[in-house]
This record gives sequence, structure tokens and C-alpha cells, in this order.
Amino acid sequence: MEIKTVGVVGAGQMGNGIAHIFSLAGYDVQLTDITQETLDRGLVNIRKNMDRQVSRDKITAEERDIAMGRISTTLALKDLGSSDLIIEAASERETIKNAIFEDLQPHLKPTTILTSNTSSISITRLASRTDRPERFMGLHFMNPVPVMKLVELIRGIATDDETYQTLLKVVDDLGKTSASAEDFPAFIVNRILMPMINEAVYTLYEGVGNVRSIDTSMKLGAAHPMGPLELADFIGLDTCLAIMNVLHEGLADTKYRPCPLLTKYVEAGWLGRKSGRGFYDYRGDTPVPTR
Repeated sequence: MEIKTVGVVGAGQMGNGIAHIFSLAGYDVQLTDITQETLDRGLVNIRKNMDRQVSRDKITAEERDIAMGRISTTLALKDLGSSDLIIEAASERETIKNAIFEDLQPHLKPTTILTSNTSSISITRLASRTDRPERFMGLHFMNPVPVMKLVELIRGIATDDETYQTLLKVVDDLGKTSASAEDFPAFIVNRILMPMINEAVYTLYEGVGNVRSIDTSMKLGAAHPMGPLELADFIGLDTCLAIMNVLHEGLADTKYRPCPLLTKYVEAGWLGRKSGRGFYDYRGDTPVPTR
């Protein structure tokens, strides 16, 4: 199946990044969210990120303008039903994702492929709640989407080969590299990354090191571009906690138990960069460790 039109559910950081790269690759994109303010903010961010690409000679001003012209927005989820491919990029909560696919279902073309950008939730389980489990896959982009080269492709137990091959080609058309993962909790990247972040939080919790020393140790001692606590703030501590809970519940292994300090930060609303505070305080000119 040839994909020409793409619907993106969610205009937040991941959703607007996905719309960005698809429009630059020549796809017509329709972006939806629950408020006009969120949609407007998403378009502003897409424009800002494309302007940055123009300033760095990654794309031309003409390519930016053409790509921006390929993106339309709507508050009506049903408007996405005529898309060849739909990518759900809403909050990492299974009930929300199921509700989105349920609301979309009466309006879909028979050939529409459904995908989720979930970073940890079972693709098989999400697909089973739709009328087309064979045309459902995980399409997990990394953050920030325009920069990161990897896309995880996750087949559910019912996903057919035509759907898989179609999305392999789509990822290639986007100029990204695909990695195929089996449908087990957190797939590949987060199965490895999140326990490392969780262990860094335990290291802080147990007083082995403070925020600065932990991040400096991993940057200079293991050549990581960002320290694990800095990275957690960038991802969002609520997202980190949600993925750790999926791992803990899905694999029933105590080594995936979320650190109590991570839970406490999330309960306090200290979610990282997006809320202004996490393991660092971002409300001033320079981030300051909170511990």
C-alpha cells in the first residue's frame, strides 16, 4: 500500500515532531489535539524547528514553506479517518490510547493503517481493541524526532507482513533507520535505557552521589552526551515512571521496581523541563540541581 496522507493524534513534543518530518518528506499531514491552543503551539514549534534547520543549511527556506503548507490542523478526531496512515502520539496512558482508537474506528477507511508511538505499552493489546489488528503496529520515534535517526518498529501478534513492509518503506522515506523489536514491555530502547535512569535515581536516593556528580560521572566516565538525570528531565519524569511501571508489571521482576524518589518527584509535579523543575530547577538562566 502506498502512503500519501498521514494523520497525527497529539500536537505535543512528539506529535509535532512527527508532523514535521512527514511534511518535509512530502506527505500531507493532518494534526489533531483537544484544544486549539495546543495545535497553534504545535505549529509554532514546527516552524521554529524548521527555521533552525534553514539557519543550519539542512533545508532551504522554500522547502520549509512547502512543508509547512502540507500540514493542516483539526479539532475533530474523525477528520483523520480518511488518512492512509494514522500515528497516535498522545499521553503514555493505555486508557487514553484505547479511547482514541475507539473514537476513530467508525470513521476509518478499510485500508487505513493504525500505529501508536507508545514507548512501552503492548502493541498486541492496543491492536486487539480495534477492528484491524492485522493493520496495527508500533511506530516509536525517538525524541527529538527531527534529530534522532532511529524508529522502532513493533509488530503485534496479528500484524500482517504487508503492513510491516509498508512501514519499513515509510521509515526509509523519512530518512530514518528502523530497528524491529518484539512486542515485549518497553521494546528495545526503553528496556535498556529506563532501568539505567531508574538506577541513577536509586544512586541519588541512597546518597551515593548528588545530581551533579551522578551526571558528570556518566558523561565523562561513560561518554554519554547527557547524564541520566538530565536525560530523565528531558524525557519527562512522569513518562519515565510510566515506563518503569509497565516494565515492573509486565515482567514481574523486582529489578524493575521504580525508585520511590522518582515517584515522589512525579507526585510533586516536578516532571522535568516541561514543568520547570525535576532533578534540576530550570526556572532561572542556568539549570540548578534540586539535590
